[in-house]
Amino acid sequence: MSDDVKALSAQLAQDPDSLVFLRLGELLRQRGLLDAAHRVALNGLERHPHLADGHDLYARILADKRDYERAFDEWDMTLRIAPGHVGALKGLAFLYFKVGDLRQAVAHLETARREAPDDAGVEQALAMVQGGDAVGAARGLGMEQAVPVAAAAAPLDEARVFAGLEGAQEGLLLLDASGRVLGGALRDASDTDVTEPVAAYLAGVSQEAARTAKLLGLGTWSGLAAEGRLGHVHLAQPSAESLLLVVRDRSVPMGRLAIIAPRAAQAAQRWLAKQA
Repeated sequence: MSDDVKALSAQLAQDPDSLVFLRLGELLRQRGLLDAAHRVALNGLERHPHLADGHDLYARILADKRDYERAFDEWDMTLRIAPGHVGALKGLAFLYFKVGDLRQAVAHLETARREAPDDAGVEQALAMVQGGDAVGAARGLGMEQAVPVAAAAAPLDEARVFAGLEGAQEGLLLLDASGRVLGGALRDASDTDVTEPVAAYLAGVSQEAARTAKLLGLGTWSGLAAEGRLGHVHLAQPSAESLLLVVRDRSVPMGRLAIIAPRAAQAAQRWLAKQA
């Protein structure tokens, strides 16, 4: 344990009602000690339930733990206690951006800019959100840990993951449950690499899909398919800790995609087994 963490912990032990828990919790969060940060924040909120900064800290920790639903509730509570709280506005902007609601993300960031015109992070995040850069936006908002930094996109190595699979050279993305890219790459219709923002967006999707399937009484989910104006997508779960996204343009019918996707999942399963 570092000296600064020890010193803050000692201060808090001497005075459990001290607001030093805010500094300690944030320091632990920044160092990736999320369970310890979680305990500190909860203990602090038990003693200071109406402290806006306490709810903001707890929300940031929840976001880092990928518990976005509860993080949203905590940031919402922060704004109820302290309307105009910049941390909560930035946090909600991050969550809205993550689910693709750019209008709400920009609106919250613009409000944050009015509240804190000298906050360079807000300006950076606003530019990154408008440019679709998930990692850059998270960095500007101080939420780097909440968006896994995916490996730099590179041409797909078929021999490494999808060896011998039809169409393996494009439209396949394998990632772990936290959004870290394991193989593949994606480009949009304008040939722009979108591997990183797509991976960040899909972080935690498997948990949400499992929760939804359970609530609807559908049993264990095995795949999701969607038809778009320009193409189709299929999301599968090759293992309990991985996701596979298959993307094809409209020239590939959904029926064909339903054949390609399971084959890709099998290839991913074989590759994952070799890595274990």
